[in-house]
Amino acid sequence: MIKKLFKHRHVQKIRIFLGLIILSLGISVQAIAQNNFAITVLTGGTSGVYYPLGVVLAKIYGDNLPSAKISVLATKASVENLLMLQKSEGEIAFATADTVSLAWFGSQAAGFPEKLTKLRGIASIYPNYIHIVARADSNIKTIADLKGKRVSVGALESATEVNARTVFAAANITYKDLTKVEYLPFGNSVKMMLNNEIDATIQSAGLGVSSINDLSNSLPIHIISIPTEITAKIKDPAYIASIIPAGTYQNQNYAVPTIAITNIVVTRSDVGTEQVYNFTKLIFENLSELQHAHSAMANIQFQQMIEGMPIPFHPGALKYFREKGWTIPSVQR
Repeated sequence: MIKKLFKHRHVQKIRIFLGLIILSLGISVQAIAQNNFAITVLTGGTSGVYYPLGVVLAKIYGDNLPSAKISVLATKASVENLLMLQKSEGEIAFATADTVSLAWFGSQAAGFPEKLTKLRGIASIYPNYIHIVARADSNIKTIADLKGKRVSVGALESATEVNARTVFAAANITYKDLTKVEYLPFGNSVKMMLNNEIDATIQSAGLGVSSINDLSNSLPIHIISIPTEITAKIKDPAYIASIIPAGTYQNQNYAVPTIAITNIVVTRSDVGTEQVYNFTKLIFENLSELQHAHSAMANIQFQQMIEGMPIPFHPGALKYFREKGWTIPSVQR
């Protein structure tokens, strides 16, 4: 009887011990699963602002999430990035606020025949400025002067091309009014400007974008104003009247009225809460590295980064904001 009781207790101890091991393994597997995953960062053209920011962000993630497999993709920027997110072909993407809004509600004209319901916000970052840049010898002084000229309106499936259509519509210009329309990323547009193959390029980017820096250092240019009366005709609240300050580019000794549009870091609804919590935390806690990556990020403050989000924040981002005690805009709660 005693032997049986001892044997029973021994078996029970073994079962408890094995149960603890299984439980421990379960927790370990879960922890590994949260950290051992792919992170694809969707950016833009290599001569824009998204790409260098994406490279630095990937480094930040790599330094702090050593089990993650991280890659950076140069893309056509906003529209393509959002379409790829919807198809689960990336985890982090950069896009402009107006493009994100169009994607969320669906817009055939903008390249979103169906609503992209998987999009979720992480943070607002720097503003884009719409640059309309002409060769100085092209005799283009106003938006109206673009009629009959050769113009690159930005790569297909990019925010720049969406912005170009929007601004042209407000200025009563269509692509048919142009002699030649090119759909090119920033770097290719600059090459064609230098070769006198186009007269002007439209580029929606942060101040000091390298493509226009390179162009202004190589060729006399003129940056065309977008008057406030044209901006006022655009009903999308993401389009804000702003200024490209004098001295932003070589020999630009005049301020240029234009339009600013906030850029956003976006993810997918099906990426895990803890993963996006880590994504968000690492962005905010390494902001200085991102600011050093490009001057466009120089003056960003934390509170600005949780404002102006046109889609719901991801629960992982909200978890970080609430942990910090930050007030979340009421529409996102």
